[in-house]
Amino acid sequence: MMQNTFLTFFSLCFLSFSVLAQNSKWEHEMIAVIDGEKEHVIIGPKAIKAAEWDNLQQPQFWRQIMLLSPDSVIINVASTRQIIGKMPNRKWVKQTEAQKSLFKDSVRRSLGLPESERINVTTGKNDFYRFDLVFESLPKGIACFEEAGVDPWYAQSILLIESPGQLAKSSVGAYGPFQLMPGVARAMGLKVNKTVDERKDFRKSAFAAAKLIGKSCIPSARSIAQNAGLTIDEDAIWFRLLVMHVYHAGALNVKAVVERIGKPATGEELIQKMWVTTAASFGNASQNYSQLALAAHLQLAEIVAKKPDCVFDCVVAEVE
Repeated sequence: MMQNTFLTFFSLCFLSFSVLAQNSKWEHEMIAVIDGEKEHVIIGPKAIKAAEWDNLQQPQFWRQIMLLSPDSVIINVASTRQIIGKMPNRKWVKQTEAQKSLFKDSVRRSLGLPESERINVTTGKNDFYRFDLVFESLPKGIACFEEAGVDPWYAQSILLIESPGQLAKSSVGAYGPFQLMPGVARAMGLKVNKTVDERKDFRKSAFAAAKLIGKSCIPSARSIAQNAGLTIDEDAIWFRLLVMHVYHAGALNVKAVVERIGKPATGEELIQKMWVTTAASFGNASQNYSQLALAAHLQLAEIVAKKPDCVFDCVVAEVE
């Protein structure tokens, strides 16, 4: 079924983005998925792998969740995302709260963990992370961000993890492919009222998101990192992940959690400490956000790398 779905979206007619990649500041991170005479430019995982983020347990854990059916759950250690095992979701749901508590206590004892360590039971989410549905929007998002002069890595990240291939409205009111809140969308120039909601327009939403990141999120992340004593490299994965946290949680919440962490030795250390630290409204969902971004990039790259050989009559190459 998955192979048929991928065949379908690869057969769709895309605009050629070969011109887009020429003389791009981020050209070295782009890969071209070439199907016949069509070329689809997306962001590759080179920077993530070069800094060895792909070796961490957290993105590996979320990659499994992205592939797992909601019929199953993964038992894991919250702070490290160490996987303990899997079980059918129905089996977990059938247990009483007392039984669930006893089970988690037994896991902690078997691993020699303190009572304060949370044991999570995380449901599979392959029904939400639909890489087949979102793929065709990636080159378009990348093109919009490039046109706006904003790092297209953010476009791909947001499209992969916020509402991939769907136009669902979140419980707090975020909507559209870039999941913009109503007030933020209006501040970025979009019309959002009872009769019109331009957040559903892909191009308008993309430029609004790019404006938000370029004018607000990146400057805020830069200031937060500098105050933490870090040297800024805006192309570094750790800095991009910090920007993603600002996009998701807001600058004040990110500032609060970074101040609680103190003075990390490196940006990489800062991000990994953010995964296990809370402050203000920076909670579990915020901790997971950059982990999901890493996982989504890595999973997309694996899907694209495998498909040309086993399914598609196409090749993957670095853009030169």
